[in-house]
Amino acid sequence: MTRLSVNINKIATVRNARGGNMPDVQKAAQDCEIFGAEGITVHPRPDERHIRYSDVRLLKPLVKTEFNIEGNPIPSFVDLVTEVIPHQVTLVPDAEDAITSNAGWDTIRNRDFLTEMCKEFKSKGIRTSIFIDPDPRMAEGAAACGADRVELYTAGYAADYPSGPERAIASYLEAAKAAKECGLGLNAGHDLSLENLEYFIRTIPWTDEVSIGHAIICDALYMGLEKTIQAYLEKIRIF
Repeated sequence: MTRLSVNINKIATVRNARGGNMPDVQKAAQDCEIFGAEGITVHPRPDERHIRYSDVRLLKPLVKTEFNIEGNPIPSFVDLVTEVIPHQVTLVPDAEDAITSNAGWDTIRNRDFLTEMCKEFKSKGIRTSIFIDPDPRMAEGAAACGADRVELYTAGYAADYPSGPERAIASYLEAAKAAKECGLGLNAGHDLSLENLEYFIRTIPWTDEVSIGHAIICDALYMGLEKTIQAYLEKIRIF
């Protein structure tokens, strides 16, 4: 069954905009779990404009489900992850000035580096996932790097979904099949929402985890956090 991991970056963004500790990021993570989330995701960036490195350290003993830290494996990030030891690390090739993640790894061109990173994190017992575009070659490349999973970058699927779900998901299905054939686990994330999530899971039911943040926080403004998380769980608990 697909697990829902809630990305709490946007909660930290609201806190940082005003200063102080409201909303309380630690309490929000705990509440997400109480409301049914099966994982908590954070994506600390070097400028700490939302989740801070200190948040990650404070969250580790509080998260009772699964803790996923994602980000570009620059030295400071590597040091943080190997200190905290989350359940999963997701390697994302985002530039320091990127507003949000906007592309997956070229796992063929970056094979040596990614192999080194997978080895480093897996030596600490951390499941390692590589963020990729929906290209079977990138899934195969991730397997060659020693990854445990790939995460499909689903922004393209979300953008194309309104004009035709079948066409929108076609490349994702092929990449997901390639990942499965390589023995990789499968995650997905970015712009998944109440509108497009169920179709994705019905089409690719072996998806292990979806990581969703922005849409959940937007919906929670109207529905409340508890009802929103329950609504997302209903979209993935369809089998």
